[in-house]
Amino acid sequence: MAPDTSALEALHLTKIYKRGAEEILAVDDVSLTVRKGEFVSFVGPSGSGKTTLINILGCLDNATSGSLKIGGETVFAENKYLSESDLTKIRRQVFGYIFQKFYLVPTLTVYENVILPFAFFKKAEANADPMEILRFLGIDKRTSHRPSELSGGEMQRVAIARALVNKPEILLADEPTGNLDTKRCEEIGQVLRSLNEKEGLTVLLVTHNPALAKVAGRTITLRDGKIAQPA
Repeated sequence: MAPDTSALEALHLTKIYKRGAEEILAVDDVSLTVRKGEFVSFVGPSGSGKTTLINILGCLDNATSGSLKIGGETVFAENKYLSESDLTKIRRQVFGYIFQKFYLVPTLTVYENVILPFAFFKKAEANADPMEILRFLGIDKRTSHRPSELSGGEMQRVAIARALVNKPEILLADEPTGNLDTKRCEEIGQVLRSLNEKEGLTVLLVTHNPALAKVAGRTITLRDGKIAQPA
């Protein structure tokens, strides 16, 4: 049997939010497969379901129906999820998360922010010196600085380093350049592409920025919770 080359596989994912008597269809029958080592961007207007979808794929939110496999393991099917402890294990071992807000601890230094995940969990494979990641991202000279002493682009690089320190298999980036200017946006785009090409990291990127989306090898457009082109 051929080895499973899919990082994740989603079939007929649907997410319905209830607001009083109203039902909001945020994700509408989405099916897609992401291969290991692939770089996929998700684009679409506000309210198209991008963030909801990536949160489901990243085990940060539950689907209402459909199925999801990550690395060949079934996470959700027939309205049954893995236990919360198993989901936590997947979040820790499989994913690294980057968000529009940097979520850096203001009282900690750059280095302390980067190694913060080790206080909660450290993968056996995460044996590289965090300084190697900081050097790769070009912020190794800022390790003793605090977030208030950094530019927006530098803070996002710290957030990326923190997401990488536990050697994730899949990096989820939700509007990672939303608070940055054009130049810094381009820099972060190049960092993500380099991580994908040189490190073989699977990257899922949500963005409103068409130029940033083009950095990915494949772009999926969502409208009204549906995929508007082949996935």
